[in-house]
Amino acid sequence: MEIYKEFSLEAAHRLPRVPEGHKCGRLHGHSFKVAVHVKGPLDDRGWVMDYARIAAAFEPLHEELDHNYLNDVPGLENPTTEELARWIWRRLQPALPELSRLVLNETCTSGCIYTGD
Repeated sequence: MEIYKEFSLEAAHRLPRVPEGHKCGRLHGHSFKVAVHVKGPLDDRGWVMDYARIAAAFEPLHEELDHNYLNDVPGLENPTTEELARWIWRRLQPALPELSRLVLNETCTSGCIYTGD
């Protein structure tokens, strides 16, 4: 079975590798929504996992990313949605080995689904 917990964060960035004049090359911000999915069997409580464990694993990342300029975060010098999803996954996975999917929306109509390398 798979469960998920959603988080939101506000952050600014610019994409340095887009063609000259592309609007995403300018400084702008997003209200990101992150859904962290984990998969596993039900335990004796009838849970896959306590949602509080997912929240605790995500909290340090939220502190690092929320209301920040993503380009200044080590490893996010080119902070596309895809790179951000991979960056989050790599930091969550040690604390959540049951991690199965990460859904990252940068707008209400655009996002990325990442399931690991």
